[in-house]
Amino acid sequence: MSTTVESGVLSGDGDRFVYLVSAMAALNGLLFGFDTGIISGAILFINDTFSMSPLVEGIVVSGAMAGAATGAALGGRLADRVGRRRLIMLSAGVFFVGSFLMAVAPTVPVLVAGRLIDGLAIGFASVVGPLYISEIAPPRIRGGLTSMHQLMVTIGILASYFVNYAFSGSGAWRWMLGTGMIPAVILGIGVLKMPESPRWLYSHGKPDRARAVLRRTRQGDIEEELGEIKETVERESGTSLKRLLEPWLRPALVVGIGLAILQQITGINAVMYYAPTILESTGFGSAASILATVGIGVVNVAMTVVAIAYIDRVGRRALLLVGTAGMTVTLAILGVVFYLPGLSGVLSITATICLMLYISFFAIGLGPVFWLLISEIYPLAVRGSAEGVATVTNWLANLAVALSFPILTANIGPSSTFWLFGVFSAVAFVFTYGLVPETKGRTLEAIENDLRENIGVGD
Repeated sequence: MSTTVESGVLSGDGDRFVYLVSAMAALNGLLFGFDTGIISGAILFINDTFSMSPLVEGIVVSGAMAGAATGAALGGRLADRVGRRRLIMLSAGVFFVGSFLMAVAPTVPVLVAGRLIDGLAIGFASVVGPLYISEIAPPRIRGGLTSMHQLMVTIGILASYFVNYAFSGSGAWRWMLGTGMIPAVILGIGVLKMPESPRWLYSHGKPDRARAVLRRTRQGDIEEELGEIKETVERESGTSLKRLLEPWLRPALVVGIGLAILQQITGINAVMYYAPTILESTGFGSAASILATVGIGVVNVAMTVVAIAYIDRVGRRALLLVGTAGMTVTLAILGVVFYLPGLSGVLSITATICLMLYISFFAIGLGPVFWLLISEIYPLAVRGSAEGVATVTNWLANLAVALSFPILTANIGPSSTFWLFGVFSAVAFVFTYGLVPETKGRTLEAIENDLRENIGVGD
């Protein structure tokens, strides 16, 4: 197989080309993850420059989530109107601007503005990254490739932890936040070599270009898949969000929104945003807590790789069930660790191990599978918009958890807070068992046909 460059866009054939362009699109996840992790270390030192109340500190941390919710709300519609590739380029530029503004912020309002702009780019990225990959990947490897987005999220988080640790000695939080400009530049350059999604091209009256992209991204005959795309496009018209309320689409809407909320209220980003703070409360110093968080980040990346290896073999539902069950157990144990008195000598180590196990189960289940499923279960005509709805919901739930976590721990204690997250994890298990469909090995058009025919969940 070969890969060449024609008119500024990569061309090639088969899996090699698909892996290459999917990796470029997955850099959206790197931006997403980097911002998620970088604030957890920077916030420990920002107070040295700006004297902030707990409320203002919460606003600084959660500002990106508010921006991301807005970006996701706009991103779904933009992805359907201007194309997946152009939106990726836009997200890279906006992220660069936000990172630069945070790095030079002379006041707290400017810092918050930078966080909001950064979040806007993350909202775009969280919608368009999985969407683009799911539409350009062949069905047999779509799960693993789309989950590459989540892998890059975890790598971005881990990279941010290393950056935090590198600058923790000097407390240089501006350098921490400004480093985000680097992945933004890499993504901006990489997107110039990517083709547009064949499904978006066909739905916008460019069948010849769609056929050309399919030829470069498939092995063997493409006419059957092209015919399915054609049939889907001809059957559908309009992209109004009102279509999501049509009876045949409601099950997909419930699954997407339900998983979006459950992914957050099970506590993952409370851990990601506040891991150094949590560990510092158990006896670690600032630098040591950041270093311990690096270990959590390594586990997150490693277990996401495991999920990618198995997601197209065992299926989406199996990984979700195992992951949510494991999260329930580890959160219950973590609550006990913080509840029992007299554990000061071993509390730090035990809490770190529990957090690593919790992250492991999240990384094989709710982490990658949520983003994969919302890129698969919606029909072509509203796929971008519908994924945007799920992503907006996810970011709003993220915002709620980020703002409420310090309040919960202050009022009901860390043990009860972790037990509450454990209850929500058990709810996620039941929700998955009862409502989430299996989509492995199916074309996107076949999944849509199953939805239209009201085929039940599972295989």
